[in-house]
Order: sequence, then structure tokens, then C-alpha cells
Amino acid sequence: MMRRIILVRHGVSEWNLLNLFTGWTDVDLSEQGVLEAKEAGQKLKAAGIELDMAFTSVLKRAIRTCHIILEETDQLWIPEVKSWRLNERHYGDLQGLNKQQTAEKYGEEQVLKWRRSYNTLPPLMDPNNPLSPANDRRYANLQKRVIPMGENLETTLERVIPFWEDQIAPAILDRKTVLVAAHGNSLRALIKYLEEIPDDEIMQLEIPTGQPLVYELNDDLTIIRKYYL
Repeated sequence: MMRRIILVRHGVSEWNLLNLFTGWTDVDLSEQGVLEAKEAGQKLKAAGIELDMAFTSVLKRAIRTCHIILEETDQLWIPEVKSWRLNERHYGDLQGLNKQQTAEKYGEEQVLKWRRSYNTLPPLMDPNNPLSPANDRRYANLQKRVIPMGENLETTLERVIPFWEDQIAPAILDRKTVLVAAHGNSLRALIKYLEEIPDDEIMQLEIPTGQPLVYELNDDLTIIRKYYL
């Protein structure tokens, strides 16, 4: 039996349309995003891909994408695991700001570093900020020092990979076909790890919304091939 993982970045969100930094802010899918998720599910169904397990974040845009895909493929019944470790990267104090206006204020080059650099942190959020995840019930079981107030791709990868090792990889090794419905940066972190992409090249990686990316894997989880549906 083939080992496969299918990665899907959630469909376009309401804040994507408004060009706002979103991060851990729990915004919903836009109508376009719902359609993208439906199309992703239809592509999986047309390809005859049977899923055994699904993983997603604790943010509704990814959860809804996951559920719509499973509904379209008539596989809502499969086991599903939600984890904060698959959340989008936390954009710190940039969350909720307009990307264009932020670029005008700080300069295009600085904002590009915040958005795309592997190890440049954004301005950190004050833990007492009402938008802080430290005040959110879904993270109440986490130690305060674990909850980020701002992340780059490096620190995002540091929280994603333990979840890969502990949960996703064992599921694939159990000869399961696994769906991961998550976010641009948590998926970039996972792809960087899977493909061993160098730090200085990861900035160029773009993951389109709502497009199923299929990896076929060897027994040691090295890649046989990858393709978009």
C-alpha cells in the first residue's frame, strides 16, 4: 500500500481579501475560500484518493477547509486531530494590520523580511494585548512560555516538526493516507523539512490556496514524487 500525505492550504480567508496580517487571529473563510475547499475535495474524489486520517489546526479557516474537503469526498467519518502546532505563524504586533499600509510605514524591504525571512521575528505582541493567544481558552492547557507572541518561519518549524514526528509520521508509517489542512507558513515549514530546502531558498516557496499537494513516500518517508491535483 502506498504511503501518501496530502497538504492543502486553507482557502482564501476574509482577511486575505482585505490584505491584512492574520496569523493566529481566528478569521473565517471567504465565499471564494469555501469554493476553493469544495474544488479541492472534488479533485481528491476525482483522483479516487481514500483518506484514512486528517490533521488540522485549531483555527476555523483550516478546520472548515478540512471539513469541506472531507464532506466533498464523503469521508467526514475519518479520524481527525486538531493541534495548535499546525496554526499559521504568529505575526506578533503585525496581526490585524494592512500589509500595504505597513509597507508604507516601515518600508517594503522591512515588511518583506518580516513576511518571508526564515529567522527575522516580527514586532512581538504584548501578552496583555486582548488579541493575545494567552487570553484564548483554546490554549489554556499550554504553558505560558510555550505560547508565542510572534514567530518567524524558523520558530514555526520548531513547533510543527514535533507534531510531525509524534502524530503525522506515525500515521503515515501505519500505511495511512493522511490529509493535512493547514496554513501557508505551517505548511511551508513542513515542506522545508520534508524536502530539506535550505534556509535561504525557502523564501521563494509559494503554496497556492485550496490546491491539494500530494506526496508519495518511501518506507523511510523520503519522497518518491510530489504533484498538485
